[in-house]
Amino acid sequence: MARPVVHNDSLRQDLLAATADLVDREGPARVTLRDVASAAQTSTSAVYSLFGGKSQLLTAVVDDGFRSFRDSQVAAAPGGLHALGVAYRIWALEHEALYRLMFGGALAAYADCQPSPDAAADAMAPLIEAVASAQTAGTLLMAPVDVVASAIWGQVHGLVSLELAHVGSPATDWAAVYASALDAVARGWAA
Repeated sequence: MARPVVHNDSLRQDLLAATADLVDREGPARVTLRDVASAAQTSTSAVYSLFGGKSQLLTAVVDDGFRSFRDSQVAAAPGGLHALGVAYRIWALEHEALYRLMFGGALAAYADCQPSPDAAADAMAPLIEAVASAQTAGTLLMAPVDVVASAIWGQVHGLVSLELAHVGSPATDWAAVYASALDAVARGWAA
């Protein structure tokens, strides 16, 4: 008697990574579940068994990206706002395909494939907490926490997005540009 196929968390992670890479290279409309299964060295039945279908798989990829990003932010949070900014760039550079999927609009054609609201909101929680903490400590300007957090997020996000898009001179030292920008953000919001 044949043993049943086990669809474990390792296979789930392989499928999520393969999907992120394929969608990043090919775009969501051109990627099929057969492509994903082949890249992960499994069957399409495994994809259906674990995710249900393409839109659920794409949603799982984006949600997984937001969870991974949040975990990196939580780990950096004890170091304050500067550490969060550094961790933002590191995570994006280590997860380029996921970053582009999460923030690049590649899934815009899939209306039923938006990140789960909780996953996206949770990703910003460490930044909101750090802003509130810095305001309480008197080191950050008093303004609505969500406004300050969104402004800071937008500034670091913009630079990372430019770097990943390879905008600018090939000689651009993005690490130096980013470090200067983090210093400027800190000075701009300092109390």
